[in-house]
Amino acid sequence: MKRVALSSLLVPVLLGMAGTAAAQADVPHSRDVKKTNLLDHSNHNLIDTAVAKAVLTDNIPARVWKIHKPGDFAFLSQVEGGLNAQRTCVVTARVMLLPLTGTLNVPMWRPLPKMTATAYDAQVNSSTDQCKEVAKEKLKEATLAIVSGIVKI
Repeated sequence: MKRVALSSLLVPVLLGMAGTAAAQADVPHSRDVKKTNLLDHSNHNLIDTAVAKAVLTDNIPARVWKIHKPGDFAFLSQVEGGLNAQRTCVVTARVMLLPLTGTLNVPMWRPLPKMTATAYDAQVNSSTDQCKEVAKEKLKEATLAIVSGIVKI
């Protein structure tokens, strides 16, 4: 009698747990949903984060993400510089391919990044808008340098 009462209580609980597990199995893992992994540490007066990520997205083909999975690697962009007192625009754009830690998915700086590319430029007598365009061009150039080292463009 006690076994029948215990089993009548235990069966619905086990079925509920099995249903929850099946429902969670249908939801893709967060690492599977992410198509790209882009980080930006740029001077926001020179280039916005959204613009920098758009430049990276436009210039990194899907073939790169098949080789370097977004759950294992991230592309980090960094654009620095600006206008000096003589109205000369000086820009440095760097793109790095960084491995991520397995547990926290944060970039690892040690050992050194897997790949790094840097592009420099200076333009005399330029305005703020012209300097922002130079920053975008140099970020594109550095991104293409990294991509060309991974896949044929």
